[in-house]
Amino acid sequence: MSLMSSPVEFLELLAREAAAVEFEGPLVAARAAGLPAERLAELEQAKVVALRVRALLERRRRREIELSGLYDTASDLAGLRDLDDVLRAIVHRARILLGTDVAYMTLNDDERGDTYMRVTDGSISARFQRLRLEMGDGLGGLVAQTGTPYVTSNYQEDDRFKHTGEIDGGVGEEGLVAILGVPLRLGSSVIGVLYAANRSARPFAREEVSLLVSLAAHAAVAIDTARLLAETRSALAELSSANSTIRAHSSSVERAAAAHDRMTALVLRGGGVEDVAAAVTDVLDGALLALDAEGRQLARVGQIDEPDRADMVEAVAASRTEGRSVRRGPLWYAAVVAGAENLGALVLRPDGELVDADQRILERAALVTALLLLFRRTVAEAEGRVRGELLDDLIARPLRDADALRSRARRLGVDLDAPHVLVAIGDDAIAATGSARQRVLSWATTYASTRGGLAAARDGRVVLMLPGRDAGSSARAVARDLSRVTGRPVTAGASGPSAGPASLATTFAEAERCLTALGALGRSGQGASTAELGFVGLLLGAVGDSGDRDVARFLTTTVGPVVDYDARRGTALVKTLEAYFGVGGSLARAAELLHVHVNTVTQRLERVGQLLGADWQKPERALEVQLALRLHRLRTPTG
Repeated sequence: MSLMSSPVEFLELLAREAAAVEFEGPLVAARAAGLPAERLAELEQAKVVALRVRALLERRRRREIELSGLYDTASDLAGLRDLDDVLRAIVHRARILLGTDVAYMTLNDDERGDTYMRVTDGSISARFQRLRLEMGDGLGGLVAQTGTPYVTSNYQEDDRFKHTGEIDGGVGEEGLVAILGVPLRLGSSVIGVLYAANRSARPFAREEVSLLVSLAAHAAVAIDTARLLAETRSALAELSSANSTIRAHSSSVERAAAAHDRMTALVLRGGGVEDVAAAVTDVLDGALLALDAEGRQLARVGQIDEPDRADMVEAVAASRTEGRSVRRGPLWYAAVVAGAENLGALVLRPDGELVDADQRILERAALVTALLLLFRRTVAEAEGRVRGELLDDLIARPLRDADALRSRARRLGVDLDAPHVLVAIGDDAIAATGSARQRVLSWATTYASTRGGLAAARDGRVVLMLPGRDAGSSARAVARDLSRVTGRPVTAGASGPSAGPASLATTFAEAERCLTALGALGRSGQGASTAELGFVGLLLGAVGDSGDRDVARFLTTTVGPVVDYDARRGTALVKTLEAYFGVGGSLARAAELLHVHVNTVTQRLERVGQLLGADWQKPERALEVQLALRLHRLRTPTG
């Protein structure tokens, strides 16, 4: 294959970060060159994959820019002490991070009971820059009054807000159309609003709202620090008689600033939750416990017991509602949140009393912890997508480049040439809602990655590739563990072991047939492998959705009278038939196997003849009876 109009061209386009429209070039050239249809189809597939990779890279690039912006913001704010400099830095960074035409900030005027424009970036209207908003007026007044983020894609046409001539005139003169406003919170109070706005219609994504909320929360802490420092300087100048009190207050403020700088540096160098916990206890003295949203331990520093579950839930809810740390007995709680999402909590047992600035340190630590957990989740989701795409390529597409697949797997720590089993999870594990389906996939991704395997969603079904040779054991483990997570029985069919990329698609197909066979045999909620079901399982796997009805009908017409007789009378006709066929039709050997007299076997078989008909031992009937007995045994594996 020449390099002209080949898949290699798409790699070159990716390498030089070409625009999406340029990816049509190789196809246009190929059609102009008159390449055959199969080559054009190959190039079309390569183009689709390349565009998907380009989109993934673009999303990651945007996320890196946002995270870099947050890091830069933290670094800038850590070095700023003048309040005006702080406000200008916040507004400018908001405009850069969200890529909007204008960004601005209003602060509440407690004396007048309204909110006024304090800082703008990108504004061209003097009237807009002098605006004052009554609480509840316009988008900004509503945010300041309720403490809730609001967004509009077209402000002038949005009737959710109370429009006034002064506000609409200023917004119109500035030419603003789309506006996003989020509250600046200081503890449980709203001190102002941070905005990002465009001069054209633009829907703000949920991620952009969360980004501006996080920046506003960080900004409020920085504003508080700057205000505290300003108040401290003023107090030192005016109240020389209270020198000891001033020193104590200054010390706590400086400790808060030092802790803020330390945690900012921790984020910049890629630290973890354990580092945040260590930093807090170093500054405040005491012991600290970091928990996730499910109450599981993330980090522990010092001697601190697990708090009472009910007390902890109530305290964390109060902290989340109030937007600051709360005290319950000897413990302080700070909710770890990102926007409206609960990510966990920090529980502090200080050695001494906490002053207000010390509480701010704990709250800053909760904010930094939320940021770190979001970073960790982003990395995990990206890795999960990469692992899922590899498994999807292995089981769903014709194998084109086995060496490339091996190379991709090695980068993920997976050896494709080692023995693996494929486990297909039944639809009974996935509820109708998308959140439940995503929860199962997330569980499977974690389950597989911790065992050195892969997981992916395929045609609405979740499949796992796990290292090992015992397919049946793997299927039962997956069914058992996932049932605990979902709270409902889970069916899992498995096949393998398989080694090498070329064999995985076939192994996956066998695992799906095994899953179908389990349903046909009435064994939903269990796990098994194709080897354990034998040829009967493979036959049923090919039947499809009607398998369960066909099996039940076949059993009823073939051995149903015998099974019913045993159930009513407590006899052992089915067991006698299995023994009789198992020893090749020998009455003596069957009697020996059953530990009964030969006459007893004869009498039982005569009863079978009365129930099934005199021709039950003829070759064609005998084969059907043996097959029915085997199906009956598979449907009741513990019998």
